[in-house]
Amino acid sequence: SDPNRGSIAATYATAIIAGFQREQTDLIQIPFQIQTENRMIYNPLMKSSYMFVPGIMGLVLMIICTIMTSVSIVREKERGTMEVLLASPLKQGTMIFAKTIPYMVISFIDFVIILLLSYFVLDVPVNGSLLLLFFVAILYITLTLSYGLTVSTLVDKQVNAVIFSAITAMIPVLMLSGMIFPVDNMPGALQALSAIVPARWFIE
Repeated sequence: SDPNRGSIAATYATAIIAGFQREQTDLIQIPFQIQTENRMIYNPLMKSSYMFVPGIMGLVLMIICTIMTSVSIVREKERGTMEVLLASPLKQGTMIFAKTIPYMVISFIDFVIILLLSYFVLDVPVNGSLLLLFFVAILYITLTLSYGLTVSTLVDKQVNAVIFSAITAMIPVLMLSGMIFPVDNMPGALQALSAIVPARWFIE
């Protein structure tokens, strides 16, 4: 997972083999050549789609669940309809449930669409249990929806909800989830910080 460490190890191995080859050539006086080949354990064909599809999936779900959920509830607060809903006989849990269910359904549909496109168009293999994958996706969607609800309680304007969600949700997904930079290459402090980012575990 560390390309720098891998290239250094490959260079050392090549130098050791070359030295052994020179020694053997001097001893037996028969020229021969040992060639080394580097093989990638993960993604040996170096297809970029294998790398960015899981990250894009986690990012899209984060955008839909966190930003759209927080903005929709903050919009109600801006228009003053939230007070009307709170004063109605409707229970608060039912109101929150009704606000989050549409985005959960939309997110799950988007997840299925991305999964189908990645499999049939980009030829990204789906190894393992699909049932487990769907369960993890639902868990991830639930976590991001919960975070969107948390953001909606902290801000009072839609613009602030978008900015706050982008800073606290999208940037960690891009920088700390392993989508762009391998987690193993990060400093220890950032690796510990990435452990609390749900997208890291979803992408892995």
